[in-house]
Amino acid sequence: MDLKLSDKIAFVSGSTAGIGFAIAKRLLTEGAQVIINGRTTKSIDEAILELKSAVPQAKVSGIAADFSKVEDVNKLIQALPEIDILINNAGIFEPKAFVDIPDEDWFRFFEVNVMSGIRLSRHVFPKLLERNWGRIIFISSESAVFIPDEMIHYGMTKTAQIAVSRGLAELTKGTNVTVNAILPGPTKSKGVGTFIEDLSKANNTSIEEVEKDFFKNMRPTSLIQRFASVEEVADTVVYYTSPLASATNGAAIRVEGGLVRSII
Repeated sequence: MDLKLSDKIAFVSGSTAGIGFAIAKRLLTEGAQVIINGRTTKSIDEAILELKSAVPQAKVSGIAADFSKVEDVNKLIQALPEIDILINNAGIFEPKAFVDIPDEDWFRFFEVNVMSGIRLSRHVFPKLLERNWGRIIFISSESAVFIPDEMIHYGMTKTAQIAVSRGLAELTKGTNVTVNAILPGPTKSKGVGTFIEDLSKANNTSIEEVEKDFFKNMRPTSLIQRFASVEEVADTVVYYTSPLASATNGAAIRVEGGLVRSII
């Protein structure tokens, strides 16, 4: 299927690894020009080499920025050219008991997970409206509606992303600009894969047994009973950046393996 993205320019925050990297790679295979982002120039250079190896004709560049630092975000915005597609993917997570989460952590999570997307969207949104075409996507999570008791502060930021996404979509009425949120479920990103491997070694069990136990005890409502791959998430994200998805706006789209039981 041709997603008609060959003339589009996209920026993907937090894209040197994991879901963000997979999104960037998928966009490149569709012929889009992609600007990736990581905290360091080194991580960006390494990711670009890997992307060009996978997609030889890739038009890819990068801008370094740490989204926990406002000054870095401001520099990124100044360096960002006009784009057609914004993927707000940068984010952090950390399991921690509610009573042990200090105020500083609540503000840090909101700063990185929510304000990163707000600041970027605030910059590009008027220009997309002016050109009457564009896509903004927030990478939220099933944790936005299925708040994990082991990291409530993370779930809070994911819910906030859906609210911002829907609110922005209201401002696109009658245009060819859309704003949506994507809700991945448990996904085998690099960090999750390492975590599973460490658990496997610590408990002297196989990776398959660790994964099976996770879904039996931690996420029993999952219908697929496995981690999604980053490619599965990226395929969904990139479809909704395309002109083919023009009738979907203001939506919270699930890629969570049926974990959330509600039908709306």
